[in-house]
Parts: sequence; C-alpha cells; structure tokens
Amino acid sequence: MNTVTKLKSDTHYDLVAMANELGRDFAARAEAADATDSFVADNYAALKASGLVEAGVPVELGGGGADIDELAQMLRTMAHHCSSTALAFAMHTHQVAIPAWRWKHQKVAAVEPLLKRVAAEKIVLLSSGGSDWVAGSGKAERVEGGFKITARKIFSSATPAGSLLMTTAVLEEQGEPPMVLHFGIPMTSPQVRIDPVWKAMGMRGTASHDIVIDGHVVPEAAVALKRKAGEWHPLFQTIATIAFPLIYGVYLGVAESARDLALALAKKRRPDRHVVDLVGQMDTELRAAEMAHSYMLSVVNRNAPSAETVNDVMIGRRLVADHAIRAVELAMEAAGGSGFYRAQGLERRFRDIQGARYHPMQNGQQSEYAGAMAMGLPVDKIF
Repeated sequence: MNTVTKLKSDTHYDLVAMANELGRDFAARAEAADATDSFVADNYAALKASGLVEAGVPVELGGGGADIDELAQMLRTMAHHCSSTALAFAMHTHQVAIPAWRWKHQKVAAVEPLLKRVAAEKIVLLSSGGSDWVAGSGKAERVEGGFKITARKIFSSATPAGSLLMTTAVLEEQGEPPMVLHFGIPMTSPQVRIDPVWKAMGMRGTASHDIVIDGHVVPEAAVALKRKAGEWHPLFQTIATIAFPLIYGVYLGVAESARDLALALAKKRRPDRHVVDLVGQMDTELRAAEMAHSYMLSVVNRNAPSAETVNDVMIGRRLVADHAIRAVELAMEAAGGSGFYRAQGLERRFRDIQGARYHPMQNGQQSEYAGAMAMGLPVDKIF
C-alpha cells in the first residue's frame, strides 16, 4: 500500500488529487474484489492513512474542513477507479457531512463529540441506509436506564471496517404514537454481529451485509433524537438534502468511467455512422446526468433544508439515475462485442450502475412526492 501525503490548499485537502492518487491502487484491486465478493479492506486502510476519513470534519474540530461540493467530487473521482470503494465510503462520508453541516449552519453543539472522534480516532461510521428510511426499523423496548434494541439492518455498507453504526429503532408504548429513536451502536458490542449475506449483482466489494442487533442496550442519554414514526422530520429533510448528492456523485463517476472505457473500445471499431451515433447518444445522456447532479449540489448550497429541497434533490436523484444508467447501456452498445468481456471492465460498471435504482426515494415515491408538492398537497407521509 502506497503512503499518500495529505495534500492541502489553505485549510482544505486536495480531495480530487488524493482520490486519483489512491485510486490507482484501488483500480488494481477492483476486479479481484468483484470476482470474489470480497470487501475492499486494503482500500479502507489507505483511506484512513490518507486522512480522507476525517476530511469532512470541520477544521476547528480537527478535520479537513471539506464542504459538500468537494466531498461529492472526491467520491465521483474515486468511482472512476473502484465503484465499490466509492459507494461504501459515501455512506461514511454523508454520516460525517450531515453533523458537520448542522454544526456549521445550525450551531448544533451536540454533534461535536462525534465529529471530534472521527477526526482523532479515525472511526468509520456505518449507515443502515434504506432499511432505516423515514419509517425507521427494528424494535426498541424500554428497560432500566435505556432501551433494548432488537433489529436486522440490511444494506449496511463497509460492515467489516465499521466502528459505529448510526441507526434507529421504533419504540411502541401503550397510549403513545410509535416513535423512532436515533442513536449509535459500537460494532464491538457483544450484542451486535454481521451476517455476511452480500452476494449481489453489482457493487460486490462494498460488503453491504446485514447487521443483527440482539439485545444491545442504548442508554437513554445516548438517544440523539426521538421523532414520530412514518412521517418526515426536519432532521430527515437535512439528511435527504445532504446525503444524496454525495451518494449519486458515485453513480455519476461510474457512468463517466464506463464512457471512457467504451470510447476507447469504440475507436478501435470501424468508424461507421451507427457507432458515431451511439457515442453521441452516450455523451448526451451523460451530460444530462452531470447537469442533474450539479443541480442537486446547488440545492445543498441553499443551506435551507425543507420539504422543497427534498423534492428538488429527489428529482435530481431520479434524473442522475435514469441518465447515468442509460449512458452505461449505450456505452455497452458503442463498445461492441469486446465490451462483453469481463476483462475490459465495462460489464462491471454496467452491473454497478444498477445500484442507482434502489436508494430512496425510488421512482414511485419520488413521482408521488413531486406531484403532491406541485398540487399543494401534504407530503409529510410520502417517502
């Protein structure tokens, strides 16, 4: 593993340069991780050594001070080299970026201890992702001093490297509405285990296994938030607004790398007008995905999460996914039969890009939310 120097411009890391420098090694390992469903463990060791784990922590709290635009570009660049590393790391990155944004823009002091731990200890935060969307998942039971948690958290990327699982459980008490509790659980807890079920079509190196929680007790003081189950909360508006431009930067990078591979293969073919047309369609679809992603980032930069920003980000998420997937489909066609060989790396991108379909809000919910917003109807229970 190469030693990567921390590159800085003023107070910020040069994240793109670092992602490219690290990415050379990531790319060399990507095919083997994909072929064997193996976690990209060496890449995570390199990310820790480089300082990228704490890149999104404010400088004042010991981190790199990178903003959302910089972090998104880092992940987009990383995805050119290894989709799985980029997507798994996006799950840590957004879990850092959200409290960092709240600390900077909302003056929320309660997030300082977590951010300082990320910077000082280089802990890796795990997200339980879609299994913990607005409705929450898992069971919380009140016990002396706290809550006993029983849950299975699916699609938890980078589980072997995780230090702290940022998750939820639903508390149901007589006479009270169901409440979702937010908290962190150390992965070293004896009541926490990884169920290695991740055998997937794409993003095979993310180790997005299930995490099983069987009786871990969360102290009441460690519950960061209680909110009504099954409806949007202002914190979730912040989460949705900030997280998805980061995550979908990865899919944009996957599509860009597929385009580059396809173009190199297409240039080896006889240059008939059909191949030229396919390349033109591919670049047009990719440009649309790039524009949609830029729009998502512009929404973040309003610094005012709300139902409206959720709508705008989710429209962008839909457009990035649709156009990026179509761009990679066209890349396969433009490359011709040689693109069908696994050794070219293009079919791996084709499989990896399919993951863009499955993050919240999927197409049905997104369309309903957008339609309700346009018609002035309630959106608090559409997710």
